[in-house]
Amino acid sequence: MTLSAVDTRIIQLIMELRRQGIADTRVLAAIERVPREHFVAEQFLKHAYDNIALPITQGQTISQPFVVAYMTEALLVGDRMKVLEIGTGSGYQAAVLAKLSRRVYTIERYKSLLQSAERRFDDLKITNITAIVGDGNKGWPEQAPFDRILVTAAADKRPDLLIRQLSPEGGIMVAPVSVTATDQDIVRYTRHGDDVQEERLMPVRFVPLLPGIAREAAG
Repeated sequence: MTLSAVDTRIIQLIMELRRQGIADTRVLAAIERVPREHFVAEQFLKHAYDNIALPITQGQTISQPFVVAYMTEALLVGDRMKVLEIGTGSGYQAAVLAKLSRRVYTIERYKSLLQSAERRFDDLKITNITAIVGDGNKGWPEQAPFDRILVTAAADKRPDLLIRQLSPEGGIMVAPVSVTATDQDIVRYTRHGDDVQEERLMPVRFVPLLPGIAREAAG
């Protein structure tokens, strides 16, 4: 039996991620099991397994697979954990997290993006994701505390409101945070009671984490 073209591209992507330093076999298996072609626009299908970010609607992007894998690995997700994602986008990152955790709660400010993501979750029979339209800056206090929080848009400063929604017993958040007007770093925050440990991991470029729920043109 010969491998399909998609299978070959997935294998090539996993090998590339390994070369780039992604070592967590659970994360690599999750990337392998989530069909990225379901989350990209039709005109970009041929690039679904390229290690690049791709545009989606509302001026947003589906992140580069390396960045998804890197941030997921840094989050240290366990299979009994409750995870909050800020910025559903296409739904790809949430789908990866759903393979690794007990339940994912995800917030998106664009209703149209959320509805499209929910259809993808249904099509792929992913049942452990709960999604709402909301202001990601405020998190989801009704469901807090969370074992893990992943933010997929860049905060302009340390997101203390989200940190307070972490479990006080070793809760971890991974988020891109602006360090200058033009530069961002992925930062990992680990909470132990009132003490928060901060680790800067690597420079990135994400869309900004905007306040409120987006207004969208009708039709």
